[in-house]
Amino acid sequence: MKIPATGLNDPCPCGSGKKFKKCCLLKQEAIPSEREAGAASADLRQAMEGMQFESLTEVQAFVGHHMEQQNQRSLDEFHGLSPEQMHRFLNFPFTSPELIRFPEVLDTKPTAPIVTLLGMLLEAIGEKGLKPTAKGNLPRKFCRDAALAYWGEELYRENTRFGGINREEDFLDVHITRVTAELAGLIRKYKGRFILSRNCSTLLTGNGLAALYPYLFKAYVEQFNWSYRDGYPELRFIQTAFLFTLYLLMRYGDTWRPHAFYEDCFLRAFPRLLDELPQHEIFTPEEEVRRCYTWRTLVHFVGFFGLATVEPVFDKSGARLSHEYRLKNLPLLYDTVQFQVSGQ
Repeated sequence: MKIPATGLNDPCPCGSGKKFKKCCLLKQEAIPSEREAGAASADLRQAMEGMQFESLTEVQAFVGHHMEQQNQRSLDEFHGLSPEQMHRFLNFPFTSPELIRFPEVLDTKPTAPIVTLLGMLLEAIGEKGLKPTAKGNLPRKFCRDAALAYWGEELYRENTRFGGINREEDFLDVHITRVTAELAGLIRKYKGRFILSRNCSTLLTGNGLAALYPYLFKAYVEQFNWSYRDGYPELRFIQTAFLFTLYLLMRYGDTWRPHAFYEDCFLRAFPRLLDELPQHEIFTPEEEVRRCYTWRTLVHFVGFFGLATVEPVFDKSGARLSHEYRLKNLPLLYDTVQFQVSGQ
């Protein structure tokens, strides 16, 4: 099956009213490439060789059964997942309990950068609330105090040497935490103050941060736009495929691996993503997708949520290698998502 000859900005043929690139193109990323489609046709012809059918209905039934078997067969480029399973991963991650389960409460208290910042924010709000700025953001003093506690004195000086923290966006991690917490329904504005939602207070009293983390996680992958915090192209599909990255981390993350390993796996599974990018004056589409994937998925999602250690790589002299990282999964990954597939 080929992607229809439809422009990325044309109305989607499915009739949803959305642009093609925002609708069915994303769903078709898991469809085999043109070359693989040809191989699938060859397999079908081979399976039908010597067969005799008495009616078109029999032919259609045979083809349907054959295609169903193909869709349930694991693929190397999907690392043991079948096309059918990948379809569920991409389109129904939170409603496929036969493949993936997300506990509502974690077994242990989560440790992650976003959890640390959320704890600071909830403490500052407390029972009395926290007065926002005139623009509705977190007050400057809180942002400065949180940055100092989060980074430590030395890193704070390093990060503010070209400009201090004068607004919430100057400490981007706390800004993202606040936005995500609001999307998750954990905090809200009421009568001119940030307050804890009733649900947040109940969860905190019951199981604390172990109960709040799943809300943060789901809000970040479903509602928050990952492209908001970087200058790369939209490439929404990178976010859509978050579960495949976690699956890779579960399979291969027990040992340290370079970030390029996960880039390679991602591009091998979804090579058509390169077609979404226009030609850049400096970078190739592959270079842009690789950098966007590492920064957006590995650093700002996997690392920020404590699902894996994502650390810079240094050379023998101690100098940091630009854009180089290595990863190893953390116990929080196993607490957050439980795969029920044969590959695991």
